[in-house]
Amino acid sequence: MLNILTITGPIFLSIGLGFAATRRGLFSKVDGQVLGRFVLNFALPAMLFNALSQRNFSEVMHVSYLMAYGVGSLLTFAVGFGVWRWWQKKPLSESAMVAMGVCSSNSGYMGYPILLQFLGPAAGVGFALTLLVENLLTIPLALAIADSADAAHLSWQRMVMQSFKRLAKMPLMQAMLLGFACSILDLHLPEVLSKTVNLFAASAAAIALFVNGGSLVGMRVAGLLHEVRWVAVGKLVLHPLAVGLMLLVVGPMPPSLRVSAVLLASMPMLGIYPLLAQRHGQEGFCAAALLVTTVASFFTISLILWAMGEMPGWHV
Repeated sequence: MLNILTITGPIFLSIGLGFAATRRGLFSKVDGQVLGRFVLNFALPAMLFNALSQRNFSEVMHVSYLMAYGVGSLLTFAVGFGVWRWWQKKPLSESAMVAMGVCSSNSGYMGYPILLQFLGPAAGVGFALTLLVENLLTIPLALAIADSADAAHLSWQRMVMQSFKRLAKMPLMQAMLLGFACSILDLHLPEVLSKTVNLFAASAAAIALFVNGGSLVGMRVAGLLHEVRWVAVGKLVLHPLAVGLMLLVVGPMPPSLRVSAVLLASMPMLGIYPLLAQRHGQEGFCAAALLVTTVASFFTISLILWAMGEMPGWHV
């Protein structure tokens, strides 16, 4: 267990440092948003491009991974949506936000830094494939359902297309496409450009964690703990369990990818979760769910890392 804490400890200490610096006023929430935009628009795209472009295409495109992570995430999505919509009797838009929360991970700000500690350079492949599932499947689906509840005159198919158009403008997605293209065509950047990309890529993990911690300042759970705890259980327990079961179904896979899939599924929900929910009036509930899930994840991620270390065939 001590070895596990050497992996998770620096991650959560970095998050705690971001929280403390923002809480004490050394950084404002606006400063954190600026740093967050830098990570999303420059640092993470650079890291993602490196991870994909420097490997052969057969090493980075694993259909079995996409199937396992995609189906496992959809199963979790369906359970979260169904429980909230028909058991809790909640509105359609809130149910869609819960469904997105339980199956869409904080892959960039938290998942990748943890994978980097555990897997080294191989972390980028699982991260890229997970982003494909989240940005092309679960997040557009949830946003389309939520938007359709607020705009009855538009079909869900139209909503999905609008979501895809928004995603196509994201630097992360553009970097992923460029990385895949370079991998397929065996293209390499000139040395001066390669070193520039490396500089930005190296900054991704630390700044992402710092920003993640700062974003938690000001979040409240008062009066919402009873409901958000079920969202936390869905994200931290059901999602990695569903993905893990699907890994058994799809068959053999490199150990680094199996570890990537389960670890990324065990992360808290994506850091911009409350922002995505804002347009539907659910930002308070989603912020509370994010806070509870992030705090609880210290224990659940450590436990999952320990369990994988004890299981045969999961050693990297």
